[in-house]
Parts: sequence; structure tokens; C-alpha cells
Amino acid sequence: MTRDFTMRLLVPYLVLIALGTARASSQENGNWPGFRGPSASGIQDGIPLAIEFDMETGENVLWTTPIPGLAHSSPIVWEDRVLVTTAVTEKEPFLRVGLYGESPDHPEEYDHEFKVLCLDRRTGKVIWDRTAIKGKPKVKRHVKASHANSTPATDGRHVVAFFGSEGLYCFDLEGKLLWKKDIGILDSGPYNAPDLQWGFASSPVLHDGKVIVQCDARNQAFLAAFDAATGRDLWRTDRDDVATWGTPTVATQEGSTQVLVNGWRHMGGYDLSTGKELWRLSGGGDVPVPTPVVSEGVAYITNAHGGMAPLYAVRLTARGDLTEKGEEKGLVWMDPRSGAYMQTPLVYRDLIYTCSDSGILKCYDKATGERVYQKRLGRGRNGFSASPVAGEGHLYFTSEEGEVFVVEAGREWDLLARNELGEICMATPAISRGAMFFRTRTELVSIGKGSPEGTRGE
Repeated sequence: MTRDFTMRLLVPYLVLIALGTARASSQENGNWPGFRGPSASGIQDGIPLAIEFDMETGENVLWTTPIPGLAHSSPIVWEDRVLVTTAVTEKEPFLRVGLYGESPDHPEEYDHEFKVLCLDRRTGKVIWDRTAIKGKPKVKRHVKASHANSTPATDGRHVVAFFGSEGLYCFDLEGKLLWKKDIGILDSGPYNAPDLQWGFASSPVLHDGKVIVQCDARNQAFLAAFDAATGRDLWRTDRDDVATWGTPTVATQEGSTQVLVNGWRHMGGYDLSTGKELWRLSGGGDVPVPTPVVSEGVAYITNAHGGMAPLYAVRLTARGDLTEKGEEKGLVWMDPRSGAYMQTPLVYRDLIYTCSDSGILKCYDKATGERVYQKRLGRGRNGFSASPVAGEGHLYFTSEEGEVFVVEAGREWDLLARNELGEICMATPAISRGAMFFRTRTELVSIGKGSPEGTRGE
């Protein structure tokens, strides 16, 4: 057998080994490649996180860097780089947070620069700043939203930023634009109030060379996959649903990899390779926002609004329509009143944590759905939109006013600390190698054990 022939036989196996090593490396290096980190879990264990910090004294504040514009997208981390998106305008953007019943939108008939910024993870200094597109927003936004709600995604080679109706953009890690796609207008608003536009929020997902986007709007609804290297269309599956704001999740079980999506008329799983529907559920809350999360072969999906707030546990091996006779087809359990409206649940150490937009934290046994405890975070006057994250046995919940509540993971309620960021915070934080990255109204803040004094990036 010649050396060349031997190498031809080995190459496919070496590629598979390399891909597996890359995925393992992503975990070991502390990468946080998209919304809520690896597989949208919101978890990174391995290095202790700061429980307490003080923005005024600089205790456990590693650095702060001003970020222009208005955006609720989360930071992501790949090795020594942190990436964020934003929408920059010369006028001061109007933002109204808190708990209120009305749902007004906000027109902005002036130019915005839709940007991607890359910062040094260690110092907070800006490495590069790229404008994807400049122009007047094609849709209005909710007064609590922004024109850059979608969190970017990266696989270490590509950085994908989605600005909804303004398009999908792919850069490399040095800031070079590789390709862009016009998705069309995404008219995102409540199905029963056609005159309102709330803005787009679903984030892209990168997996095995594919960019996955969920585009549920009133004028069009579909799930699609594009080639990460070229932007070429791979598949597109139409969906019959109202506007949704949740990010998809990719999960593998028994050799089958599927894309999990939230919805009202249609939450479920699709084959990653073909876009073919595998299973579905209908009903629940009519404003689906949270992202599906997976633990040990079970997907946990919640939504709320319109009088319903279910929490579902579904086996990844489920097939067909689970709406009727769900238990026979893969529905493990369902609680009709324990779901969340805005926040993605946290599944951590055999427990599920959900938090309402008014700060009511509920803890459940993930195997049975039995409630373990219920407590209120804060004083009940502030809203909660950012999703929780966890690391080394601690849970972090951030209010819209910038309060960070640290709770001990476990069956007993134990509030460890309450910290102040000092600014509005709508974005879910990222975790990487012992540091947490909070995106506030005007800054990106790195919190971690170490430096007694904060530094200011440029």
C-alpha cells in the first residue's frame, strides 16, 4: 500500500477527529459562540466567577469599554476576542424599560449605522469596528427594544450578524466582509395588532458550517440554512406561525441532529441536513420569546402571553405531532402555568430555573416538573428581560435596571449577593474563562476575580 493511498484513506478520519477536537476546544477554551453560549445552555463551569463586584470602587471589575448606539444583543466570545453588534445614530435613542401594559412602537426616520465591533477579551480595547449597512431602519421597533436585538454567532472563522430587515452579514475574525444576504422585510409585531411593529430579535446559529436563521414574522415565516463560507442557500422550510422572537437551538441525539424552535402554532424540531420537520407542538403563549434548551436528550421549551404560560419537556427522539397524545410520542411532561414570557430557562444540575418578567424565580425538578421553590428577586417593581446564566454552582439574574442577583444553585433558596451595574441592562451576559461580560446601555463591562481596579478600554 503506497503512502499516498494510505493518506487518502486517513484524511476523512482525520477531518472527523479535527472537527471533534475543535468542538472540545471550544468548551475547554471557554468560548461563548452565540446567544447563551454553547448550545444556548447559559452555562460555563470550570473557573470560579465573582459573586460580588462594585462598579464604583472597581472591586472585581476587570475593565469597562464604551459601546456606541443602542442594542440589546449579547456579547459573544471566541478565544481572546469579544464581539458585539449595535445600531448607531446621531440622535439619542428613546428607550423605556420597566413593567407596563401598553405596547407602543417607535418610528425612527433617520440613518442608523448597523455595526459589528470586536474587542480584546483581556483589556476591552476595540480591535476593529465595521459598519454592515447604513440607512433608515425598514421597520419600527418597540420602545423597549432596539434595532440590534439579535446576538451574533461565530465558529472561530466566521462572524455572523443578523439585523433583521437590514440583512444578514458574515465577516471573518479580522473584520473582512465575506458575504451578505437580503432576507427581505420582517414585519415583527403582535398577530392581533397589525399596526404595531416591535422589531426582530431571533439570533443566528452557526453549526457544522451552516448558518441557521428562524424568521417568523407576520408577512413571512420560515426556517433556513445557509453555507457559512459562501452564504449559499442550503434549504428553506416555510412555517405557519405568528411572529416569534426566539433563537433556534441545535441538538444531537442518537445520531440525529435537529434544529429546535419555539412557536405558538408550531414549536418543534427540524432535521439539520434537510430542513424536514421531525416533530411539532401547537398552543401555549402567543408571544414566543425564550430559546429551547436541552439537557440529557430532553428539550425544554416555554412561552407565555395571552393567558397561557406552559413549560414543556420533550424527548429529542419525539416524532410527529405531539399536540394530541403527546406522552405517547415523546412529551415527557408539561406544566400549563410555569413558563416564562421573556427569559430563556436555565437547566442546571438536574433543576430548571425560570424567571418571569417581574422577577418571580421558580425552580423545578427537570425529570418530573415538580416545583421545588418559588421566590421573588428584587422588590417586584423592576422588569427582567435578560436570561439567566450559571457557572460553578452560582446562578446570575440581571434586572432591566442593572441589578445582578447571585443565587446558589440547588433545592434550597439562597441569595448570595445583589450587585449594581449602575445602568440599564437588557442583554444576557456572556461567560468566558472566569470572566462575565455584561452589556449595559452604554458600556461593555468585564467582571471577574482578579484586578482590584477597573480599567477603561478604548
